[in-house]
Amino acid sequence: MAEEKHLTLPILGMTCANCVATVERNLKKVDGVETANVNLSSERAAVSYDPEKASIADFIGRVQRAGYEVAMGEASLGIKNLSDQADVLRLEKKLKAIEGVIEASVNLASQKALVRYIPTVVSQNELRRTIRSAGFEPIEADLNLEDAEAKARKKEVALQRKLLIIGLIFTVPLFLLSMGRDFGLLPMSIAHAPWLAYLFWALATPVQFYVGWQYYLNGFKSIRSGSANMDVLVALGSSAAYFYSIPIVFGLIPGHVYFETSAVIITLVKLGKFLEVKAKGGASDAIRKLMDLRPRKAYIIRDGIEVEVTVDRVEVGDVVLVHPGEKIPVDGVVVDGRSSIDESMLTGESLPVEKNSGDEVIGGTINKLGLLKFEATKIGKETALSQIIKLVEEAQASKAPIQNLADKISAIFVPVVIGIAAVTFIVWYFLVPLGPDPAVSLFTRALINTVAVLVIACPCAMGLATPTAVMVGTGKGAELGILIKKSDSLERAGEITMVVLDKTGTITKGQPAVTRVLTYGTSRSEDEIIRLAASVEKGSEHPLGEAITAEANARGLKLSEPLGFLAIAGHGVQAEVDSRQIAVGSRRLAKERNINISDLESDLQHLEAAGNSAILIFVENQVTAIVGIADTIKEGSVEAIDSLHKMGLTVAMMTGDNQRTADAIAQQVGVDTVLAEVLPGEKAAEIQKLQDGGHVVAMVGDGINDAPALAKADIGIAIGTGTDVAMASAPVVLISGDLRGVPKAISLSRKTLRTIKQNLFWAFFYNIILIPAAALGLLNPMLAAGAMSFSSIFVVTNSLRLKRFK
Repeated sequence: MAEEKHLTLPILGMTCANCVATVERNLKKVDGVETANVNLSSERAAVSYDPEKASIADFIGRVQRAGYEVAMGEASLGIKNLSDQADVLRLEKKLKAIEGVIEASVNLASQKALVRYIPTVVSQNELRRTIRSAGFEPIEADLNLEDAEAKARKKEVALQRKLLIIGLIFTVPLFLLSMGRDFGLLPMSIAHAPWLAYLFWALATPVQFYVGWQYYLNGFKSIRSGSANMDVLVALGSSAAYFYSIPIVFGLIPGHVYFETSAVIITLVKLGKFLEVKAKGGASDAIRKLMDLRPRKAYIIRDGIEVEVTVDRVEVGDVVLVHPGEKIPVDGVVVDGRSSIDESMLTGESLPVEKNSGDEVIGGTINKLGLLKFEATKIGKETALSQIIKLVEEAQASKAPIQNLADKISAIFVPVVIGIAAVTFIVWYFLVPLGPDPAVSLFTRALINTVAVLVIACPCAMGLATPTAVMVGTGKGAELGILIKKSDSLERAGEITMVVLDKTGTITKGQPAVTRVLTYGTSRSEDEIIRLAASVEKGSEHPLGEAITAEANARGLKLSEPLGFLAIAGHGVQAEVDSRQIAVGSRRLAKERNINISDLESDLQHLEAAGNSAILIFVENQVTAIVGIADTIKEGSVEAIDSLHKMGLTVAMMTGDNQRTADAIAQQVGVDTVLAEVLPGEKAAEIQKLQDGGHVVAMVGDGINDAPALAKADIGIAIGTGTDVAMASAPVVLISGDLRGVPKAISLSRKTLRTIKQNLFWAFFYNIILIPAAALGLLNPMLAAGAMSFSSIFVVTNSLRLKRFK
């Protein structure tokens, strides 16, 4: 089996949870599909599949067969240097080979390439890059390239607006005339004129078959694909009222025409859907804001000259120039200049960050003051901003477990409602005696109550309850520098009882420094001992080793090359330096070598009580020095731990330091539990012990070194990943290193989960209460249509309240 691929498809035409189930079911029928999740709120399908068994064309075909469309982008790109038909065929072949390109046609006469593509898979920048790599030059068009998916959705919204306006033009006068007749407000000559019924019919017909045509078409397609959706209910309800009225117009049966009922049902449902789409647009604001951060142009140095180019022309290794106030176009490393960068749009941190030579810069952030030159290291899909957008989109496409119940009910909802409607008709027609109103026949009364049942039922609210809240919650998180990769993390966050914080780099800065050097029984100077130890540590990446190396560099000491370097996990390092065996490590290393250090215990304890890590230096198996190394507490760590306590959470600190050092740091920051002397390979086991003790555990670490523990925890939170957001294995990623992001992430998750529960309660409560009310004859079909439309709008607007989270 080939490596699993992931695909996101933008879907058009979905209206309710049954549509979601239909699309999911059809996608899963494609051979090679592992998972398929469809999100009603974002109108996207996320598919994992085996590329040897399935292709994008298979998925598009399945979606279309189910009665829906995949949003396509169209690009008309001017091309330079096309000389003959061979060039045309070569370029067409190159374009068609791009994943996500559906059609590509190159015209030699017009010197243009017309490309249809899926905007969630490939961008116009990538198309231009491919044209350039084929040896041709795309003509630079407007730099403000519109998002193709957004363009397709705008076209759909424009169509819905047009249909709504036409519906209102015919429905409003029909409704006013009908109510005027029923309440005796029209002159008798008009109210009883035979032509009035024909006028009602004429006004209702365009609404029924033009404005409401989508309900018939989509309803038919859903039934053809083996399910029934909201469109079926609207089509049945409105058609019953419309077609019942036609024989009355011709005097074939006595009674009252209900054309205004059919027209009002369709127009109100159309109004509700239009408002719902507009509100759902607000749910995706965060993704749009992130996309808007992407710069359109860049200034690069070519042959010593500053040249303005589009971002897609920047290559890895290019030297990029950024003036004050401009956006940084791609990721890179500063080679010259000094400035402060506003990274708030990605990290959530409001204060600008100072940047000097050697510092990383992130594409999409803003250069505030100085002139910067940097070398491009990541472009296109590899930039941090692109990775963040991808992660947020994937999170929004994923399903929270809490949605499973709504999905199961939605799958049978429409057939059950049709069954209830049928029972309603039978009961009112055969079993309930007719009231005193002679104008209402048994059939009319039964029909009206049946229509009310069909129209009041709303599977849409159930389908939108979870995805809209997830969409707004994950989007808001991205604005605050909190990336929630999977929506099930939102659910688990509500159950957390303990937060375990890795010490180094999480609570502390992870930049320890030498504070004391104590020498023993040696004629060697302090500088010489530090030089020997730093020479060994040259081969180590441990923060304590780096502190010793940094101390040697600060003293201007010349280091030697170590031979036979060996790292002993959790103990220390050893090597041969200048023909002498040197070892640097902890008490464990002394114990392993059977070296008695009892005489040094008071000095060790004194250093550790002050919060230092005490490191032993051995020369030829003899202790010659103890080095005290301390890490400084990060700004905000104490505040973050206090916030976690206020949320009712127990806070633990996990570290490889000995108990005394760990206790000293724990006292400074106020954690409840200390897990000391934990070796790197033992962290996951410690998490397991806490879980066995009944805790639901969130683990906070650096995302790479702590990967096993983060994976073992109920929720893993990687902190301070910077540009490597995709590398962190944790389901929640904090871009900045500020620990205050942890309580913020947990609080956002809890509020999102609370919103989901509110939405689901409303969706179920609405249907449980109002369907029986309609069946009992307590609801007019027109009121039912209005209530149905309101239920979906309520769910979406309730989710939008999460945008106010701070």
